Formats: sequence, C-alpha cells, structure tokens
Amino acid sequence: MIGTLVNCGAVIAGGLIGLFFKKGINESFVTSINKALGVAVLIVGLNGVISTMFCINSDGTLSSSGELLLVIYLVLGTLLGEFLKLDDRLNGLSSKIENRFHLTGFSAGFVNATILFCVGAMAIIGALNDGLTGDSSILFVKSTLDFTAAIIFAASLGVGVVFSFVPVLLYQGTISLLAGLLGNILVGQVLQQVCTVGYAIIICIAVNFLATTKIKTANMLPAIFMPLLYAAILQLKSLL
Repeated sequence: MIGTLVNCGAVIAGGLIGLFFKKGINESFVTSINKALGVAVLIVGLNGVISTMFCINSDGTLSSSGELLLVIYLVLGTLLGEFLKLDDRLNGLSSKIENRFHLTGFSAGFVNATILFCVGAMAIIGALNDGLTGDSSILFVKSTLDFTAAIIFAASLGVGVVFSFVPVLLYQGTISLLAGLLGNILVGQVLQQVCTVGYAIIICIAVNFLATTKIKTANMLPAIFMPLLYAAILQLKSLL
C-alpha cells in the first residue's frame, strides 16, 4: 500500500498548494479556468477511450471494438446509480460537510476530483501491482500526475479537492489488499472494458465543466463494475 499512501500524500500536497494560489485568483477568472480544465479533462478522457477501444491493424487501418458493450455498461450502471441515488447521497454528504465546517464549494471539488483520481487504468493496474508484487512505480507516476491536477483543481474548485484523498485511499487500498483475488479477474478484455468505462465517465466530467446542463457522474460509477459482472456471467455460463 506504499504507492497508495504516496498517491494520497500527493493529492493532499497538491490540493494545499492549489488553495494557496486560489487566494490570488480573481473570481472573474474562475469561469475561464473551469473551461480550460474542461478541455484538458476532455482530452484525457478521449485519449483513454481511444487507447482502450481502438487498435491499428497490420495493414495500417484503424479498427475498434466494444462500442455496444460500452453503451450497455453505461446504461445499466447509470440505471443502478439512479436507483441508489448515488449522486444525491454523495453530494448530500459533501454538502453537510460544507455547511458544517463552512467550506464553500467543497462538494464540487470533492466529487469531481474523486472521480478523476479514482477511475482509469493507472489507479487499477498500479494498485494491483502494489498489492501483488510490491511494485509501486505506476502509482508513483500517477502521484506526480495527480499532484499537478490537484493543484489546478484546488485553485479552481476549492478545498474539496484536498479531501478527495479519502476515496483514493479506500479505492486503491482495497484493490491492493484484494490484489490476490482481483489480479486473476482484472486482466485482458475485462480490464480494458473497465478502463474504457472509466474514461467515458471522465469525459462526462469534462462536459460538466463546459456545459450548463450537468451530468450526474456519480450515478454512472456502477458502470465501472458492469464488465466484472458480465465476465462472471460468461464464466458461470461456461461451467454449466
């Protein structure tokens, strides 16, 4: 779990530095910064989706796979998230903390940073390697990226970004502790599909920065686990 602890420290440090810079940012610049953040996050999400769904064939042509499964995962996962009211619960918890400690803007920073830092290939593969072999190198690289992102996000969205280290600790820490079990499941196409869904959700975060209509991204989180459910169903079918 060394890599996860370092990652959490990087989020905290980057967030605190961002809060320091936030004091010197004129409020009139915040909207422009949020739009720039939206573009940057959109590029990250698109790059992730392209890298996991598309491949270059031997003849130089480009092919893709998994589009239909992606739609199914997102729809089913979002339906489950809506049923469980995950977005309302997460924002409600964040709002209570915000009101209790008078932390303006806590909810937006916490929710957006949590999703950005937790979904994606590096979080999963890095945590698995950390738990299975003690190799924290991937999480160390992720820590440098999250450190930079935390500075930018905290400067724009506020103190909630700092506290996003808690779900990072719980999420990556759980994967590391269960690495012996998950290492046999999160491989091949299953891992690829999980990462594709995660990057698609990151694109939705970008849309929230760029558009007036907001997508309840927290309600989409169960979609990340749909590939695991699908793999389990196929495995069960093969045994029958």
